Amino acid sequence: MEKRRFALIGTGNRGTTMWGKELLAGWREHVDLVAIVDTNSLRAERARTMIGSNAPIYENIDAMLAEQQVDLVIVCTPDYTHDEIVVRALEAGIDVITEKPMTTAVDKIRRILDAEKRTGKRVDVSFNYRYSPTAAKIKELLNAGEIGRVTSVDFHWYLDTKHGADYFRRWHAYTENSGSLFVHKATHHFDLLNWYLDSDPDAVTSFADLQNYGRKGPFRGPRCKLCPHTGECDYFLDLEADPFLDSLYEDPSKIDGYFRDGCVYREDIDIPDTMVVSIRYKNDVHVSYSLNTFQPIEGHHIAFNGTHGRIELRQYEKQPWETPDQDTILLVRNFPKGKDTVERIVVPHSPGGHYGGDDRMRNMIFKQGMEDKLGQRAGTRAGAMSVLCGIAALSSSRSGKVVKISDLMPEIVTGGAPASLKAG
Repeated sequence: MEKRRFALIGTGNRGTTMWGKELLAGWREHVDLVAIVDTNSLRAERARTMIGSNAPIYENIDAMLAEQQVDLVIVCTPDYTHDEIVVRALEAGIDVITEKPMTTAVDKIRRILDAEKRTGKRVDVSFNYRYSPTAAKIKELLNAGEIGRVTSVDFHWYLDTKHGADYFRRWHAYTENSGSLFVHKATHHFDLLNWYLDSDPDAVTSFADLQNYGRKGPFRGPRCKLCPHTGECDYFLDLEADPFLDSLYEDPSKIDGYFRDGCVYREDIDIPDTMVVSIRYKNDVHVSYSLNTFQPIEGHHIAFNGTHGRIELRQYEKQPWETPDQDTILLVRNFPKGKDTVERIVVPHSPGGHYGGDDRMRNMIFKQGMEDKLGQRAGTRAGAMSVLCGIAALSSSRSGKVVKISDLMPEIVTGGAPASLKAG
């Protein structure tokens, strides 16, 4: 079997691990890393060593394309740059995998969709949460009609003080870079909803605020390493205590000025850290969603309310107490008719990122003949719909108005099937 020759674009944490070292370790018979591209050459060199590759390094995609024959580009750069790289690769006749979110703005969505249609090449969006064993089981239960017609969903996501704060240390803390966490982080969650419900979001209303980070902080400094408040700051990050982050970011910061330990209390941070959203779907499902970024726990709670019952999950990813290495889905029936009123469905965690979801996604993309019974493989329309939901939520939170997806991008609403049915 011929290997797919791929170029890795962007050598941050995700590119170096998920799409670098881990991909080569588990899928080497399917792929060959032939080029690494990053505007920071020192970071690229450090990443190449961590990956265990001898691929040549380039500072831009055009220089790489001039010298290398590649079948696939994997995009792991900051969100606002995705569209330029994706479109350039498509126009060069190359398939693309892009990290989520696919992009950050409506005009950028249009560029990607137009380029994919024009070139006939394929874009995969890295929605690995679809592939986690528990998410797959919930999708199976919904598809089987176990709770009848779904009428509403309660969905609440919690980031702990380590993970949540990280978004406010880095480039994500500015709307122009990430589209806010409504786009960068919640794109996962909105995509899950679109996929679970097999429908498109129709109208969105939201409230959001900066409650803890940024200007709400009691003090601030230039960065953690140079801050006079390290002894009293709950969010102090000691880069030297993390050899991986220190190697990948500290010395390379001398080239581009990007510090991995930016102050979470910077006064110019302009994204919210506390968010609530209401969504009405095309199939009349109503959703209540929230995202909080400074909790003592990490994980989520989701409940599907249907005409015949309820499916509920409380998944802990990190918490200050022991939990079993498994998830328990509660299936509660209104009208048992000979079945158990309450059924507890235990789903063991699998090894690897996202409880095995990362590995399952890479299998689906790279191994031939994989059957996609649940429509897990996500393409540009799925990527677009999740981003549009985030854009609508941010817009609503700032304007106080209900935002219709059709007002943001009419052509995608009239373009046919729901995101899950046109995932590829």
